[in-house]
Amino acid sequence: MTDETAPVRVQVAAGVATLSLNRPHRHNAIDDALHEQLVEAWDAALADPDVRVILLRGEGRSFCSGRDTAQLGERPAGESDLAFIRRHQEFRERQLSSPKPVVAALRGATFGGGLEMALAADLRVAATDVQLAFPEIRFGLMVDTGGTPLTTMLAGPSRAKWMLMTGRAVGAEQALAWGLVDEVVEPERLDEVAATLAAELADKPADALALIKSTVDGIWDGAVRAAMRAELAGQVALFAGEDYRARKQARLSSP
Repeated sequence: MTDETAPVRVQVAAGVATLSLNRPHRHNAIDDALHEQLVEAWDAALADPDVRVILLRGEGRSFCSGRDTAQLGERPAGESDLAFIRRHQEFRERQLSSPKPVVAALRGATFGGGLEMALAADLRVAATDVQLAFPEIRFGLMVDTGGTPLTTMLAGPSRAKWMLMTGRAVGAEQALAWGLVDEVVEPERLDEVAATLAAELADKPADALALIKSTVDGIWDGAVRAAMRAELAGQVALFAGEDYRARKQARLSSP
């Protein structure tokens, strides 16, 4: 039986593993507990022979608002910035390397690490109320789990710079026009449409799907991983920088 209070809820039916981020009171922001459970749920779905497709979604009003700002810059005891970022990158690489197709159902706030997770999916269905943004620049930081190459490949370099440099949000229709999402539906239809798409894929030959996915992704796989190494080096430097420290102190000092 699924634990309704768990940070990640898992349901497997008809070949589809539905992973639901379950911190709706924080717009499904990623804290350490959610990340740990998401990694476990992901690995279990990949290992389960009955799972042919993975569907990512969020409970409540949003898909995922990124790293929980209450834990921004905090690390488990003894873990360096480099080790922390690399650990999160390793999960993103496992997502990108999944032989099983991944569908993401996006609504509301889809920010930062949540947007990177969505862009690493194979197909994205968005509700009309979705907002896509990389707010890291406001904290004196940059993205660090693939947002730079994934946005560039899907939307082009100028639009990637627009999003990464301004931190402004992109709405559903603009995201569709830019190639960041594949379909836009009314919010009340999002789960149904995404689940139908996932079920359609689950009914296709698994080996053929895996080969199609690896062939398409292989075109730019090396570039993505090289860019992620650059993100790693850049983000470590930014976490140590004066601008980030000043902005963090100002945020902590604000009422």
